[in-house]
Amino acid sequence: MLTDPFLNRAPSLTGPATDILPVTPSDSGTLAHVALALYVETPGSVRFITVANQIRTVALAANMILPVGVRQVLATGTTATGIHALVLA
Repeated sequence: MLTDPFLNRAPSLTGPATDILPVTPSDSGTLAHVALALYVETPGSVRFITVANQIRTVALAANMILPVGVRQVLATGTTATGIHALVLA
C-alpha cells in the first residue's frame, strides 16, 4: 500500500515543493503560482522578477536549481530552455 507523506502535512516554504510546472517565459504574464525555485534543463540566462519585485538575470548551467522566489520569468533576456517552476500548489 502506498503511503502519502504529504497527507497531513501543511505546505511550507522550508519543505519540498508539491508540484513542478513548465514555464513559458513572458514579458507580460506572471506565473500561475509563485515559484519557490526554478529548475533549468539547458544552460543559458534566465531573466526574472523576484518576489521582492526586483528584476534579475542569472546565468545557469544545465540541470540547475535556482532557489529563489520568482513571480515572472521574462522572455526578453532569457536564453535557457526547459524551465520549470517548483511550487506549492
